[in-house]
Amino acid sequence: MKSRKIRAMNENPTHRRPFKLIGELINHSFQRARHAWHHRDLAGYQRLAKLQTDLGADYLTVNIDGTQQLTVKPQEMLDLVSDLIPAIQEVSDLPLAFDNPWIEFHRCCLAAYDGTRSGPPLFNSVAASRDHLEEMYELIGQYDANVIVMASERFVDEGSAQCFTPEDVHRTARTFVETLRSRANRTNNQIFLDPGLAPISADTYGLVNMGLDAMRLIRQDVDLEGVHVSVGLTNFSFGVPKHIREGMENAYITLATEAGLDCVLGNPEKNLRLLDPDDRSLQVVRRALADGRPKDGESQEEAGFRQSARIMELYR
Repeated sequence: MKSRKIRAMNENPTHRRPFKLIGELINHSFQRARHAWHHRDLAGYQRLAKLQTDLGADYLTVNIDGTQQLTVKPQEMLDLVSDLIPAIQEVSDLPLAFDNPWIEFHRCCLAAYDGTRSGPPLFNSVAASRDHLEEMYELIGQYDANVIVMASERFVDEGSAQCFTPEDVHRTARTFVETLRSRANRTNNQIFLDPGLAPISADTYGLVNMGLDAMRLIRQDVDLEGVHVSVGLTNFSFGVPKHIREGMENAYITLATEAGLDCVLGNPEKNLRLLDPDDRSLQVVRRALADGRPKDGESQEEAGFRQSARIMELYR
């Protein structure tokens, strides 16, 4: 069934995504990638790269870190990337997105990457909580990389903290854009801002609405004109039954695109698209997010539980 769906998507010339797609399948959260890791199977990683390329991805994520189901030692990652990056570039000319908080991972990936073959890589990600930020800026400038900024984390004194308001996200975005311009010689169109995305079914802090409101602030800011806005889409439907995840993710894409989203980290095997206004998934998600905004005298947690209850309609 899935192969027929994929063929139909490829053969349909009208199928166009209204956003850039970063293919996420080279990530050990997915079974096929874990299998490739266990066997150190470069051909297995290549199949995932070619599959996503054929499905129209614009970038390919490389995330070979550990998960709850898999232990990966840091040195094991470094030992693999010098062979893995060229192997992926043998079968795909898409730029690669290196996803890891550890600077040494990025250093090794960027050294192995052939930018003349695939264009500028994507450094995922810088954030207020990262160690060695100055060295990250140097690497980004040295390799002429595009960069994802986790604007959902703000600077606090000598540390960092989660953003809980769209204004916090907007201020963090401005701080990083200004810094990347001056420290890494980046232009706005080389910067991807991620305002954060939480699972809607467990979002008692109002983070989904926060991210959407932050996108609107970013798009209204003339100093941020030209930046990209991106999210990790799979987070949105985490914890809900599999049969409704694609509909929920497409509902979010539809709402977020209206707010300014133009890039998604997601699964190219899904038919990610904008939904018609009368689509049930879109209507329920829209109402749920409206319910997730506190009324007078109400806490955000109370509104969040109401939002979760509304999403339960999709289960039935």
